[in-house]
This record gives sequence, C-alpha cells and structure tokens, in this order.
Amino acid sequence: MPDMMLVVVCLSQDRDPTTRRQLSRVTEAMLAMTGRVTMRGMARWAGKGGSYRTIQRFFTTSLSWATLQWVLIRHHLLEPAAVILMGGDDVVVTKAGKQTHGLDRFFSSLDGKRVPGLGCLSVSLISVKRRISSPVMMEQLDKEHAAPPQEVAKQKSPGKRGRPKGSKNRHRREVELSPYLRFVQETIKRLLQLIGDHVQVRYFVFDGAFGHHDAWQMVRKLELQMISKLRHDAALYVPYDGPYAGRGQRKKYGQKLAYRHIPAAYLQESCIEKDIETKIYQMHVWQKRFADLLNMVVMVKTNLKTQAMAHVVLCSSDLELPYDQLIDYDRVRFQIEFNCRDAKQYWGLEDFMTVKQTPVYNSANLAMFMVNVAHALIRPMRTHWPELSVTDLKAWFRSRKYVVETLKLLPEMPEPIFIKQAIAQVAELGRVNFAVNPV
Repeated sequence: MPDMMLVVVCLSQDRDPTTRRQLSRVTEAMLAMTGRVTMRGMARWAGKGGSYRTIQRFFTTSLSWATLQWVLIRHHLLEPAAVILMGGDDVVVTKAGKQTHGLDRFFSSLDGKRVPGLGCLSVSLISVKRRISSPVMMEQLDKEHAAPPQEVAKQKSPGKRGRPKGSKNRHRREVELSPYLRFVQETIKRLLQLIGDHVQVRYFVFDGAFGHHDAWQMVRKLELQMISKLRHDAALYVPYDGPYAGRGQRKKYGQKLAYRHIPAAYLQESCIEKDIETKIYQMHVWQKRFADLLNMVVMVKTNLKTQAMAHVVLCSSDLELPYDQLIDYDRVRFQIEFNCRDAKQYWGLEDFMTVKQTPVYNSANLAMFMVNVAHALIRPMRTHWPELSVTDLKAWFRSRKYVVETLKLLPEMPEPIFIKQAIAQVAELGRVNFAVNPV
C-alpha cells in the first residue's frame, strides 16, 4: 500500500505546523479527487481541517518549493552513486482572460504557434539509471524573458552593412546574455547551491532551443557540460588537417560536412530494423558561430524501400563523451516532458484559476510537487505492482477515501485487516493495471 509517511518526512523540514498540516490536507485531497483540480474541488475532498478558506490561505502563503522538492527527492528518488543530469524545459500553460499574473503570448510546441497563457521554466534532476525526471524548480517567465532573439534583433535601429568603423575585437567566450539566458543562469545557480555536494552534476541537457553559442557559453561559465541538439541544416566543418601554407594563420576549417555523405571513418554503429537502416556517426567538428570544438553525433535513418533519408544532430561540449552515452543522455531528457504531461493531466497545472502572483506560483509548483510525490509513492510498490500508473495510484487513494467515510457510519470500526481488504477490493474498480499482491 502507498505510504504517506514519505510525504510527512518532507513536510517536517523547515515548515511551521500550520503550513505542514495544510499541505498534508491538500496533498491527500489531490491524490483522491476526480475532475478538475481547483481550490473548491480540493476543499470538497480534503475533509475535516481542509475548508475552502483554509485552502485559500494555503495558496496565499509564500513557500520555499525548491527546498520542499529537494528534501523529497534527496530522501526518496535519487541515488548518490548514480549518474544525475540536470535538465531544463519551457512549460506553457494556456490561460484565458486578462487578469492572471504574467499572462502573455508564449510559443507552444504542441500548437506550433504563440498562444495566450503563462510561461514557466522547469529545471529537473534526471536519474539515468531509473529513467525518471524529478522537477526541483518551477519559475515563471515574464514578458521580457519571453521575447525571442529574432524579435529583439528587429528592435535595433538599422544601419550600414558590415562592421562598424572603430569597433574592436571581442573575446568570443565573453558573450552578452539575453534576459532569458540570464534568467536561466540564475535559476541553475540557485539549484546548484541548493543541492551542494549531495549530488555531483556534470551535464546540463536542454532541447534544440539551446543549440546556439550564447547558451553554451552560459552553461560553461557554470562549470557544466552542455548537451543539446543542433539544426538539421547546421553548417559544420571537419578540422583542417592539410599542409601549412607557410604564411599567415593556420587554416582552421576543413571540408564542409555533407550529412548524406559522411565518411565511413566516422561510422560508429549500423543496424537494420524493419527496412529502416540506422547509421550513427561521431566526430569533432567546428561551427563558425561556436568558439570551441564540438563533439557531434549524427543519426542517419534511411528507408531501404523508398531511399528517403532523415537525420538528427546531437552535440556536446564534452569532447570525451562517447556517442552511446550522448544519445542515452539526450533520450532520458525526454522524461521532463512526461513530468509536464502528468502535471497537466493529473495535478491541475492546466486547471488552476488563481490570478495573483503568489497563488499562481504556488499552483504551478504544487503541480510539480505532486509529480514527485507520485514518484515517491509508486517506487516502493513496483515490486508487487510493476505496471503501476498514476491512475492506479489515484484509484487506490480514492477507494480508501470512500471506504473510510463509509466505515465511519458504522457503530464500531472493524479490524484493520478488513479495512485493507476493503480498500484493495474497491480500488479494483478504477485500476488500469493488475496488481500481483494489492494488499
């Protein structure tokens, strides 16, 4: 059975008794409730001590969510000896109206366009061994952070083509960060200070939005190695290894890489599955907008029937990282997407109706906190319930709520073993996967 003591341990860290009690009520209500996750819905399922006014006071209280998340993750989700990555992703929550704090138009990858809503930056710790992502910090973006680089460039006054007269050379590693990159940098710094020496984090993984020089220099200044994607048509050059001309600076860029005709010397792995041939290449290359050499992995897929080809370009700033680990680290980054999916589907990230700054911040972080709570509750149950899902977990807590409220009507409470059996039997009504030993 799920053990709520896991959450109690987290709540006992640096929190006053009133806030601990309120968060405990809210957590149990969200695990059992159905329908939209709103404050009124929580009050209906929280029971005694969880009135609507109490729920409102909880959402207007300033909470250190990063500390709560880290305590829960450190005790129940991470293994110090395992490889831990730090990953980030932008989360867009669609909202209507005009009063919600931070409301603006943000780009949604699902819709393929800018949509009205709230933008947040989610930073997580990812366990490579357990293949799960644990969100730690959820910070809201504002209008300045949401402005894409191309729009910022358009705001500059037009001038003559070419280099301005009298301009001096600048160090390529000393870049001027955009407001968004400065915001990400400060968030990563806070997370590194929070985790301290408990976990050694070496790599920061992000999607293709960080496949440019400024983002890489921002991460490298934090003494982290970067893993990301590049555009499929990025102009890459192999290092020049020809003879020296005898004058001037030595030639740096060699032949431009042709993705459809990569030399066989760089081939690391090849396989054929269902008429799809996959070839994996690894090499060190230059990109003219990057100051440093790149460790690049290209995955080329060819349909042997139609000869159609497609490729993906992965890159890392760590030149010693093997191709198989680079691919694996990029794949496990996708677990962040599952966090966002669960937060929206089960924990109310798309449902909250608060409009002021503190309640909005608490609502978004509470949804991510519940993602970690679900992971902590599910993990010890995997031994007898390998396919346990969030739907099964919520069905169990909902059945316990029904059984306990029904048994309160009896003149005398039955034996605990009967209560466990009754909860397990009722939970079968809403389960999705089979439990070997539900009790």
